[in-house]
This record gives sequence, C-alpha cells and structure tokens, in this order.
Amino acid sequence: MDFYQYKAIDKTGRIHNGQADAANIADLEMRLQKMGLDMVNYKEIKSPAQSASGRGIGRRDLLLFCFHLEQTSRAGVPILESLQDLVASTENPRLKEIISAMTESIEGGKTLSEAMRDFPGVFSHVFSSLIRAGEQTGEVAMVFTKLNENLKWQDEMASQTKKLITYPAFVGSVVIGVVIFLMTYLVPELLSFVKTMGQEIPVHTKALIFVSDLFVNYWYIIFPTPVVLTVLVVIGVKINPGLALTVDRAKMRIPVIGPIIKKIILARLASFFAMMYAAGITIIDCIRTGEEIAGNREIANAMHNVGQMVADGKSLSDSFEDSKLFPPLVLRMIKVGENTGALEESLENVAYFYTRDVREAIERLQTMIEPAMTVVLGSIIGWVMFSILGPIYDLIANIKI
Repeated sequence: MDFYQYKAIDKTGRIHNGQADAANIADLEMRLQKMGLDMVNYKEIKSPAQSASGRGIGRRDLLLFCFHLEQTSRAGVPILESLQDLVASTENPRLKEIISAMTESIEGGKTLSEAMRDFPGVFSHVFSSLIRAGEQTGEVAMVFTKLNENLKWQDEMASQTKKLITYPAFVGSVVIGVVIFLMTYLVPELLSFVKTMGQEIPVHTKALIFVSDLFVNYWYIIFPTPVVLTVLVVIGVKINPGLALTVDRAKMRIPVIGPIIKKIILARLASFFAMMYAAGITIIDCIRTGEEIAGNREIANAMHNVGQMVADGKSLSDSFEDSKLFPPLVLRMIKVGENTGALEESLENVAYFYTRDVREAIERLQTMIEPAMTVVLGSIIGWVMFSILGPIYDLIANIKI
C-alpha cells in the first residue's frame, strides 16, 4: 500500500486536506468518494507508519489513550468521534499525529486494530491483537479496561526494576570511586613513606603495594576493560543466538538478583496470558505471544516448547510441567485453573503473587545493600590502614629511648 497526501472537495465546496493509504490512484479516488469527497490533487509521501518508532510516546500517553477510549466506548460513542476528541485533547504532538493518521485510515475503511498495526513502534502486536479480539467479540470497552490495568501494572514493574538496578549501581559506583581514589592517590603517597623505613614489609602491605601499582601503572587497561567487555557482549548477543541464550540463562542465575528477574518475567507472562485469554484469544496464540514478550530467550524457548506440546494434544498444565523451567506455584495454579475452568483467574493470581513477591524482595535487597556496601568499603579501608599503619607502628615500637 502506498501513502498519499490529498486535497479534495466535498459537495458543499469545502476543501479537505488529508492523508490516506491506497493501492493506487484509482483506489485513492474510490476511497475519497466513499467519504463524499472528490479528489482535486494528490502527492505520494512517506507513510508515517514507516517512521513510527514510538519515540516521544510513553506509557503515560498510552494510559491516557486507553482510558479515553474505554470511557467513550462504554458510553456508546463511535470510535471515529472518540479519536477525534482525543486528537483535540491530547498534549503530545507525536501522539496527536499518529491518532490523526489512524483516524484517516479508519475513514478509509480500516478497523481500529488494523489502523494500530500501521504503527508497530507505538502499539505492540499484543496491543493490536487484543483490540482485534475485542472487535470480534464486541467487548472493546472491556479490552481497553484490561489494557489500562495492564499498563498501570507495567508501570509499577518498570519502577520496581529501576529500583533493583539503580540503587545497587549508585552505591557500587561510590564504592568503586572510593577504591580508585585510595589506590591511585592516597595509598601511593602513604606507601612512599613506608618503603623508605628500611624494614621488612609484611605480606598484606606487599599485596596493597601490588594492587596500587596496578592501578597507577595500568589504569589505561583496567578502566576501559569493563566498557570494552560490555560492548563485546552486547554485540555478541545480537549476532550470536547461542551467546544470547547463555547470557539470558546466566541473568536468572545471578545470586539474589537472578530470582527477582525470573519472577518479574513470570509475572509479566501470567498477566499478559490472563488478559489475552479473557479477550477470547486462543491458548495457542496466547502462548505464541508469550514467547514474543518473554524478554528472555530461555523462557521464550520454554514457551515455544509448551506451544508445540499443546498443539500436539497435551494439556496446558502437563506441557508447562514438561518444560522443566516453571516453578511449582505456576504449575499448580495452571492445573487448578484448567480443572475448574477458571484459568484467567488462576493466572491473575500468579501475576499478583509474583508482583507482591518482587516488591518485597526488592525492598529486602535495598535494606541489605547499604550494610553490605558499608562492610565492603570498611574492609577495604581497614586493609589499607592496617597495611600502612602496621609497619609504622612496628617501627615506632622498635625505637629504643
């Protein structure tokens, strides 16, 4: 489909300028005629969907979008009028531009979900699939409610994940900064005095001298090495699926942090699965979508295997159990939901449990990090002081008055 900017006139002689996609010029003329317009001229342009990366549109904007359409859908307002009202009320110029383009697509004959698919950088595959399911079942308002709740949940999870990463990174940076200052400036100044005392230097002082010399003489290797290794890993993950799988597997096995990461992923999967299943999407499609949104290749592979087993006729609970990756709570809740016909509620309970567990685990981690970093920093400073002051004390003790 090509994209055109057109100028047209209606029966009253009023000029209309707009944009629309069409297979060719004849198709564009036919679409305009259906809208009661006669084409005056046109120009082929680049489709906004081709450059719609989602930049400038945050989760808060999508929350506003979902809330507005949920309320207007429940009130029986036609979707076109709802979108036009949203264009007039939204303050984000990028979102305004995309909603305007969607409005023109719908006027040209597309459904809301089809118009959303033109902007994959803004509306994910899950988002548009849920809207399509709502259009087919006549429950668009309910779908927007679920999406609104899920976006709020994602916002909370993003905040928890940020806490998990930001605080340890900040405290770790402070500790590293202090160590660098000690080893490159303070320790060499103090050790220069210790070396001139002319007595036997203890082993722990020799170790300190060795470490300090490394920092002073090889700083150009030590400092860039973590950055270079990080860049190499990032590039390797992009070009090597085997390395990407190894890295994703290692993430979930990091002490303390790994289990929290796994719980965040499982909470996201359970939440999306429950939402899609409630919207009328088939279990196989729910599993395939879960594979796409997992964000971890090991879990994505497990979801793929679950989908294969379900397609081969196995029950959902047995398929998840045979994957050997999901914890007993998930397996138990899926089995209960499958047996009682309340799979949606069971999965929502899983998401709720893991969301609460993640929040509590992060709070515990934050309370542990400060004393742990204090102990680490205190140990390093104690080693430095003991290694420097020890020989000085021995020298003073050996002075005969």
